[in-house]
Amino acid sequence: MKHEFIPRDISWLSFNARVLQEANDPSVTLKDRIRFLGIFSNNLDEFFRVRVATLKRMLEFVDKKKNTNIDILESPQLILDEIQRVVLKQQSEFARIWGNINKELIKRKVLIINERKLNAVQKEFVRDYFDNVVRPYIIPLMIENLPELPYLRDKSLYLAIVMKNKMDAYHEKFSLIEIPSKSIGRFVILPSTGATKSIILLEDIVKYNLPIIFSHFKFNKFEAHVFKITKDTEIDLDQEVGLNFVEKISKGIKNRRKGKPVRFVYDKEMNAELLDFLIQKLHLTRKSSIIPGGHIHNFRHFMDFPDVLVEKAERPKPFIHPSFRNKYQVSEVILQKDVLLHFPYHSFDPVIDMLREAAMDDAVESIKITAYRLASNSKVINALINAARNGKKVTVFLELKARFDEEANLEWKTLMEEEGVKVLVGIPNVKVHAKICVIQKRVEKKLLQYGFISTGNLNEKTARVYADHCLLTASRPLLIEVNKVFTYLET
Repeated sequence: MKHEFIPRDISWLSFNARVLQEANDPSVTLKDRIRFLGIFSNNLDEFFRVRVATLKRMLEFVDKKKNTNIDILESPQLILDEIQRVVLKQQSEFARIWGNINKELIKRKVLIINERKLNAVQKEFVRDYFDNVVRPYIIPLMIENLPELPYLRDKSLYLAIVMKNKMDAYHEKFSLIEIPSKSIGRFVILPSTGATKSIILLEDIVKYNLPIIFSHFKFNKFEAHVFKITKDTEIDLDQEVGLNFVEKISKGIKNRRKGKPVRFVYDKEMNAELLDFLIQKLHLTRKSSIIPGGHIHNFRHFMDFPDVLVEKAERPKPFIHPSFRNKYQVSEVILQKDVLLHFPYHSFDPVIDMLREAAMDDAVESIKITAYRLASNSKVINALINAARNGKKVTVFLELKARFDEEANLEWKTLMEEEGVKVLVGIPNVKVHAKICVIQKRVEKKLLQYGFISTGNLNEKTARVYADHCLLTASRPLLIEVNKVFTYLET
């Protein structure tokens, strides 16, 4: 596909290829190489949920407007075809890199084994683990006679199962099982001998116990292979006049369940008849992104690979900026000079400490801050809630349209409002990505202001990984501009 300019979606795939290069770099620690595979996989999932889904919507629009004479309307299918070609190529490279990493894991005596390689002790452990931990989460779906498949979750991993009887090759049933990795975790460390550490994936524990799960059927042969689907997760904001912005976001989140599949990734060894059945029931076509792969999917979980590797050269931990060493109060430093933090090299702690100090400082009157993405147990929100409890006027602009964090941000909104925080949400057709804060305090009748201007997220967890900058400042000219933004957001 030749273009005068590289389409943004193809360019994005080139960016993700750089992530894959990091996973292939032997100078990177093995732990981080595995993590980069997880990041690559998670990035690609979001790419299909948003960008590929948008291209498919554009394509539907083009099909409905066949007489529209605009050149760009010819491009969605060309871009989708190029995406399919590039993704398949990257998938092959991903498999090669994972194969090399797996060989290195074996050298380090870390084994990822499946249900067919268990020894006697491990078999007993897997049976007990299934009975005591996994079984309550297993709900088999018998699907071959259903007119439509039941709702399948976008981020979940599924086992597609063919059940047979060795004495009757023509009698078989199809079933699906959702792997409960969100509730239990994906990795289980097995009993091992010596220095060897053996790990099994949750789906392989389920595979091993299929005869128990389906014991009431007269089947003695099981074929089970994993697959996952990626859905269109774009939120369509309802235009119903009676709904406010929060209600529209809430309704949009619920309607995500109805999103169309935009990608189907499966184990290439899956039973051909069952594969055809699933493709048909998911209403996929030859134009759909149907991608064969190995027996492991949802590699995004590998970002949380068990801590079983001892690295000679661990990544350096973030360090406290020299300006804040041996200082009791962050605010005292900021009121004297600007400090520029570079994450993840500098610690995120001064940002948290600044907010905590403000929450407890009797002289502080108000805190205004914007937020886009937050940690699951946010220390930022905790400090702001404490400030409100201590009588400060706390205003938070919370961007509800932060993609894939909409539901979490709605929950934060409810929590903060219950604690007396003033929460602002949403400007139509605008996303507020800016991370800014202004704290106002009164000292001996003198009004002082300080705060920050930052890239990235107010997320203390990702601040240990992503490269961002945060300027902690009391500069009057800068804070005048910050206050102008809050004046706009509050009107």
